[in-house]
Amino acid sequence: MLQALPRISRRRALQGSAAALVVFGLLMWWLLPIGESEPRGRITFSTGVTTGVYQRYGELLDTALAHDLPDVDMRLRTSEGSQQNLARVASGEADFTIATADAVAKYLQDGMPGAELLRSCARLYDDYVQLVVPKGSKVRSAADLRDKRVAVGQDGSGVRLVSNQLLTAAGLDPHLDITPVSAGIDTMPGLLEDGDIDAFFWSGGLPTSAVRDLSKRFEIRLVPLGELVDKLHAAGGSTRHYRSAVMPADAYRNAQDGEAVPTVAVANLLVTTELMDASLTEGLTRTVIGSRDRIGNQVHAAQLVDLRSAIYTDPLPLHEGAQRYYRSVKP
Repeated sequence: MLQALPRISRRRALQGSAAALVVFGLLMWWLLPIGESEPRGRITFSTGVTTGVYQRYGELLDTALAHDLPDVDMRLRTSEGSQQNLARVASGEADFTIATADAVAKYLQDGMPGAELLRSCARLYDDYVQLVVPKGSKVRSAADLRDKRVAVGQDGSGVRLVSNQLLTAAGLDPHLDITPVSAGIDTMPGLLEDGDIDAFFWSGGLPTSAVRDLSKRFEIRLVPLGELVDKLHAAGGSTRHYRSAVMPADAYRNAQDGEAVPTVAVANLLVTTELMDASLTEGLTRTVIGSRDRIGNQVHAAQLVDLRSAIYTDPLPLHEGAQRYYRSVKP
């Protein structure tokens, strides 16, 4: 019969076993990212009209995300634009979207359903407001649109919001002093070309392919809007998010005759809600910043996405997951 181990030997054996278990546990923690499993599941991204920058950006982001987060399936859903996008995210119909800062501010200001849940992941790029008329038009300013047929964007779009603000700043009632036509960038160029409208407002990144393509087959001109910025700011509220900007002379070579055009710009934000999983939000934010050059090769506006300015998402606070990402890359 084996003799029992002395008490001191048993103690040393137990201590040795405990130490071995600790070492094994630390090794497994290092090898296996316990609690840090890769995000997975399906998400919906609300974009914009089929020929707009939001839709194209969403398509390219989907491709980038499939590489970075292969277990996340992102479904794109077209929309009328910023205002509808915000309503979808706030209600849970979509998980992520892009919206202009003025549209976000108005959504918050009006106390719309779910407004308190909205959070941002990044400031993306600026939209430039473009007032497009036939080259021979007598319209030289927004005030000259009185009694004209003007496409002002669809009901749920950011274009509708900014066009109404600009018309008001120009001294016009957007409902009475013009004939407003509800249309998106997918149909505006054709309406102008066919003579069914006299002008259209568009707010998007530069260049917008639909405007560029129109300029190649039909003579158009861009009307300056920069003089309205002070009046917009004086109105208060969401209009404080507009800023003076200049469309470079080469934005639309066929429409500008080598001249820059003063206008109004507003930032685009990547938006979700505080309920969105932090790990997934962190991963998506990482992809947005990391894929700037790849997406920017096809959507030129995306070249302006910048890590240094991405955190400035006023009027929304950053989502917890986005904060994690920015802290991880902070020098």
